[in-house]
Amino acid sequence: MTTRRDRITFTGADGTTLSGKVEVPVGQVRGTAVFAHCFTCSSDSAATSRISVALAEAGIAVLRFDFTGLGASGGHFADTNFTTNVADLVSAAQHLEEHYDAPGLLIGHSLGGAAVLAAAPRLPSVRAVVTIGAPSRPDHVLALLSGGLGDIERDGEATVDLGGRPFRVKAQLIEDLRAHSLEDCLAGLDAALLVMHSPVDQTVGIDNAAEIYTAARHPKSFVSLDGADHLLTDRADAAFAASIIHSWVERYLEPMVEPDAAEPAVGVVVGETGQGAFVNQVVAGMHRFVMDEPASAGGLDVGPNPYELLAAALGGCTSMTMRMYAGRKGIPLQRAEVEVRHEKTHVQDSEVAMGSTKPLIDRWERRILLEGELTDGQRADLMRIADRCPVHLTLERSSVVVTRPA
Repeated sequence: MTTRRDRITFTGADGTTLSGKVEVPVGQVRGTAVFAHCFTCSSDSAATSRISVALAEAGIAVLRFDFTGLGASGGHFADTNFTTNVADLVSAAQHLEEHYDAPGLLIGHSLGGAAVLAAAPRLPSVRAVVTIGAPSRPDHVLALLSGGLGDIERDGEATVDLGGRPFRVKAQLIEDLRAHSLEDCLAGLDAALLVMHSPVDQTVGIDNAAEIYTAARHPKSFVSLDGADHLLTDRADAAFAASIIHSWVERYLEPMVEPDAAEPAVGVVVGETGQGAFVNQVVAGMHRFVMDEPASAGGLDVGPNPYELLAAALGGCTSMTMRMYAGRKGIPLQRAEVEVRHEKTHVQDSEVAMGSTKPLIDRWERRILLEGELTDGQRADLMRIADRCPVHLTLERSSVVVTRPA
């Protein structure tokens, strides 16, 4: 299944503009989810982005976003705490509900796992929660501040090194982390829980997973991410986690109902998906597909290129025109097949067009196979009518392209 990426902004709990992305399956959407990234990470961290894309490819739309003061979101990290993170998560879920569908799944990595456990009771639509390498107590992350914890408590704030980057941290963050316990959240969790953790996690020990699992009520499950590091930096580990989440959550999600599903788009809309350099989604009425460039031109080769689609339009129109003519004239045409070749590639033509040299004239060649007990005259008539197909005529005569800003 192919996907598209919608870049979004929404308002966080304190009025800050937050930035995110929604990975949307092209076709049937089996459910929606919100992904909360790890402490001081962003929505583009390896685990967050790879798992979100993989789930979208499996049919689950996933919103991933940057918490206040991180990534592309506004605000200041120093003014945030666990409470604001949970509030941001709830705001993200509300945005997903307003513009796509209410989330049935919450996924949280590391401290994001603790945040989804705290947010889930506030979101009635959530039927399943997944934690990945989550601490059983939010104040577990204070171990990361050990080098500057004394300075923060003495002076009220200090700059500390977190993952090789400087962050300004205030005492209110420490106080807020210490004030939270997940026991109450787990006791009131009215959703299925999947706990995922690596037994060799050096940042958040496996004992945290045991404490979360023990405190939670059924239905609950545990999956070991054997050999994985805390950040799931190995692509294979993220892929494994995504496959497990997809298989486990299927029974808990409801298919997304798109309000405008019965309203075809006006014209054809083509937009970038955010994947690769050239991948675009094409929306034509009720139909969706992708176009791309081959790997040799810097693309991912996940769809036909523009000239291949133009060749398909010529071949398809030719076949349809002959079929309509055969039907009207009673010609026993069993099957038509049209092979279309074009002498230039899209990339070569674009390079010429961007320079001062005039593009060469395009040459299209059709090879038409007609099957059936046809007379020579009937074959000649069908070949003649092929030259009257509308796309053929459009290509032969001059066209005017009018461009306006949207």
